[in-house]
Amino acid sequence: MNSTRPPVLVVGAGPAGLVAALTLLQNGIPVRIVDKDPNPRIGQRGPGMQPRSLELFNFLNVPEVHDLGKRPPIIRSYKPGTLEILSESSFSPYMEPTPAIPFTSRVMGQQLLDTIMRRHLDKFSCSVEMGTEMCSFEQTEEGVTAVLAKDGTLESFNTKWMIGADGAKGVVRKQLGLTFLGETRDDTRFITGDIRLKGVDRVCCHRFGHFPERGMLLRPTDEIGEDGWQFLIFGSDLDMTKVTRSEEPIFEIIASVIPTEVIFNKLVWVSEFRANIRMVNKFSEGRVFVAGDAAHVHSPTGGQGLNSGVQDAFNLGWKLALVEKGLADKSLLETYNAERLPVISEMLEMTTSLLNRAVKTGDVTIRRSPIVFMLGINCRFSSIVLDEYMTPVEGRPINAYGVLDEEHLEAGDRAPDAPNMLQVGRGESHVKTLFGLYRPWYHTILVFAPSLADSSPILGALEAYDKSVVRSAVILPPSTQVTPVASPANLVLVDEENYAYSAYLVEAGRTKVFVIRPDGVIGAIVRGAEGMKKYFSGIFLDV
Repeated sequence: MNSTRPPVLVVGAGPAGLVAALTLLQNGIPVRIVDKDPNPRIGQRGPGMQPRSLELFNFLNVPEVHDLGKRPPIIRSYKPGTLEILSESSFSPYMEPTPAIPFTSRVMGQQLLDTIMRRHLDKFSCSVEMGTEMCSFEQTEEGVTAVLAKDGTLESFNTKWMIGADGAKGVVRKQLGLTFLGETRDDTRFITGDIRLKGVDRVCCHRFGHFPERGMLLRPTDEIGEDGWQFLIFGSDLDMTKVTRSEEPIFEIIASVIPTEVIFNKLVWVSEFRANIRMVNKFSEGRVFVAGDAAHVHSPTGGQGLNSGVQDAFNLGWKLALVEKGLADKSLLETYNAERLPVISEMLEMTTSLLNRAVKTGDVTIRRSPIVFMLGINCRFSSIVLDEYMTPVEGRPINAYGVLDEEHLEAGDRAPDAPNMLQVGRGESHVKTLFGLYRPWYHTILVFAPSLADSSPILGALEAYDKSVVRSAVILPPSTQVTPVASPANLVLVDEENYAYSAYLVEAGRTKVFVIRPDGVIGAIVRGAEGMKKYFSGIFLDV
């Protein structure tokens, strides 16, 4: 740890905590991150990675999450007691990559994800302090004092901000006094874990037995080994405490459900799961914030939990960085709660609906809507987004989870991608995608304009802002002939195949400005310099 005290303490080193730390570090904000467990967690846990989260990992320049993740396997269901195939289904709807949506769902265990993220923290000389427990804290207007314990020794640590990503049973939310309202579902309990066994083919995920009486899912995963599997065992009559105490009861249950001989090698990890459906009443109090499971827990149906935590952390990270740099007012942090609370509320409704259908039908592989991809999640209702092309509607209902509509785009929506852009003016080269421009430490201003001359007033207005937190790209229509001339834009791009103009719904010959936030959300859609300045007046301190 650096001799100077980092201004942010992150408590908990699961995916949400790691993403929060990396987002801040990439913004130049030092971080201390601690976790009470003495060793990194093992196990697959929540392996479903949705396209929207993969986009955020791309912005963080962590391509391994997509590259090493696997496509979700087909689920093969069998007639009970036999290997006769009844049906084949999928964990999520099938989706092909498109120019605007380049990422599709992937499967990656949390153990591997955590390892990847820790390696990226190492690049900033930041490492997780394992076996370090947050015991208590106090906060004032100026900062937070946390009492940490390691190896029986107590330490008083002063910092400016604290992020609680320490899970559903964590200390931060409890001591902050946030409510965690909801329910515990005793009708939905199962055993999950990782196991090494042979005797079942690895081309798909297998579903054996009955749900909810006695059944199981087996998903092949090379992360455990060439004979590795993640398993879920369902059974209304299971003695959870007895079954999870040793490996023999697990082996016996699996052998009784699979109608063929299997060879057991090792039980790697096992845990009981009971559906808790809860969320906080707010995501922060003063200088302390909660994210991920510390703020919301729910059924695993839909694969939304880990992804939601990652998105919490990214939303908070870029805002906290601007405030800590002295470029934004502390009030900006209030939008973390305002933007994430409706999203999580709708997420819980959706995953609970999927859970109820699974319990009612006895089918845990029920077909899911494309809403699970999380591409329609938006903050159109946020006080800091601006759309000069939309007429405000009093009492307009919030639809935070949304449905992706590529024929409609508003401020607050996810920013689409566009590939095959030709960079001109400073030595021609291809910029593969717009997503390659977006990063968590700056806003990206996309100026769609018929010519460089048309973009000049907007680019001139940008001169007033800190160059470290804003970048600009002029997007010119296909076949535009650009005379080599100096431009104040960071990039001048010709949309050779019309992907950008199509995805952003811009007519050639018009000037239209999109301000893309560090989290890949469209912060503003405006006509020109005045609209852009109005948007930034809600983000930055007076220029």
